[in-house]
Amino acid sequence: MNARGFTLLEVLVALAILGTAVVASIQGFAQGLRLLKLSGDHQEAMLFADTKLRDVVAPEEGREEGTETRFHWTRTVTRVPTPELGEAARPSPWAVYQIDVRVRWDERREVELTTLRTTTAAVGPARPGGPSRSTPRTGIQ
Repeated sequence: MNARGFTLLEVLVALAILGTAVVASIQGFAQGLRLLKLSGDHQEAMLFADTKLRDVVAPEEGREEGTETRFHWTRTVTRVPTPELGEAARPSPWAVYQIDVRVRWDERREVELTTLRTTTAAVGPARPGGPSRSTPRTGIQ
């Protein structure tokens, strides 16, 4: 008699292969979800650090830190020496500051952003009824 079908051994081998493939694919999906969460956390921390950089309107040297939501942040502002602007001979109307922001979360995760900001220093007191001496003049009235 010519019986058609699978033997018990063939069925067991097929189930073992199928089980291994299912476990591997589930682990792959779980790893993808973990990476997606990590990427979202990193993007949120970068946006938070960028906000802390942009919060500095008039830079002054110093260090600030705080905690907001789940982020602990540190902001350091330092003045950068600029000998090419002639500070040695006479005071320059320009000041360059370096702003560093470090954001930490989850005990091991951290991002850091650094930027330079150039500002004008006031040359003298403002004249009553007119613009200050450090205000640039344009031909537009």
